[in-house]
Amino acid sequence: MDRGIVTTPFGRRSMTLGMLAHQLSSASAVDDGSVDKWKLFRTVCAAKTSLGVSDRSLAVLNALLSFYPKAELDPAAGLVVFPSNAQLSLRTHGMAETTLRRHLTALVEAGLILRRDSPNGKRYARRDRKGAIGQAFGFDLAPMLARASEFAAEASRLEADRRYLQVMRERLSLCRRDIVKLVELLRQSDVLKAEEAETQCQAVYTALSRKPLITEVERALAVLSALRDNLTNYLENLLKTQNTAANERQYERHIQSSESDYQSESENACERPEAAFSDLAGTKTSCTADDDTVAGSAKSPGLSRLHDHIGALPVVLKACPQIRDYGPAGRIANWRDMFLAATVVRTMLGVSPEAYDEACTVLGPETTATVLACLLERSEHIHSAGGYLRDLTRRARNQTFTVSAMLSARLRAQAGVVAVSG
Repeated sequence: MDRGIVTTPFGRRSMTLGMLAHQLSSASAVDDGSVDKWKLFRTVCAAKTSLGVSDRSLAVLNALLSFYPKAELDPAAGLVVFPSNAQLSLRTHGMAETTLRRHLTALVEAGLILRRDSPNGKRYARRDRKGAIGQAFGFDLAPMLARASEFAAEASRLEADRRYLQVMRERLSLCRRDIVKLVELLRQSDVLKAEEAETQCQAVYTALSRKPLITEVERALAVLSALRDNLTNYLENLLKTQNTAANERQYERHIQSSESDYQSESENACERPEAAFSDLAGTKTSCTADDDTVAGSAKSPGLSRLHDHIGALPVVLKACPQIRDYGPAGRIANWRDMFLAATVVRTMLGVSPEAYDEACTVLGPETTATVLACLLERSEHIHSAGGYLRDLTRRARNQTFTVSAMLSARLRAQAGVVAVSG
């Protein structure tokens, strides 16, 4: 079907540079392969935030796709649909004609469809004697086909950002819970310090918007993490002070007991003054050693490790170096880059979205990304990465799988390779 490359709008609508750019970019769709229209539509829905289209506009796009006769968008069969406004209104559940026009304009401005207007502005198609469509006037779906890879990449990026934001919000909630519990503990000994810490925590949380961005959550998490560390250090020093005072009282009681024993044996002490003096010195020395032992054991490891985040990203990258190639710009600097790389690796290994989502629910996003990095290292020996991931998820649900064992095996394998090459 001869569609042409550039077409101008009918009536009073003027031609714009944006319309021209979309038409020129959609010309490449003629050489592209076919794409399932409903999978492409779901990808567009996932990337709608970046495209700037509403859910009502996507409902109109869904109706336009339903008028395309095939399940796949194929340039060889033509990409122009030509429904009337009445038919579009029926398939959009009775949308008003003025509303329909507004959303069609929004789809054109977003670069999802093109207008192919006829000389009189009507939508129709001319057929040859065999019934095949020779030329059609209506809405061209070529921009969707031309930008299919762009939509997929944008949807993957938004999904990675969503998972990263979810992880950061979980960490923020855990950090706030730690601070609340530590403030309750501190209130028993230092009310002013506890009130100050509680006020600072509330100020940080109040400053967050109802739907905070990633940068806001990261900034708030940094402030609350520093506050939690200060509270932990303060309580640890307080605990050391209390233990030191208790040890000193115990030391005084020990000296008094030693002096009473010494007075009760005064006659023997007079007969053996040097031996008595050496015994008393030995008693004091042992008491000092006991005091050092008690003071050394008074350090509580629990306060210094109240919150243990997953911070083993360098270990993961050391055990699974191939995952770096799939990060943004060929590098992985943080867990957000790791999530983006894991999304790409998931598609490359053929892991279904359902298996990936189930693993993220059971294992967590960070552990799932780590497992995919390990599977990438052994992709040549794994027949079905999706089935392997489902089996690990099942084992994790039964508490018979830990990712640390998998990382340890990879590190040993890396060490063996280095030893052989050396």
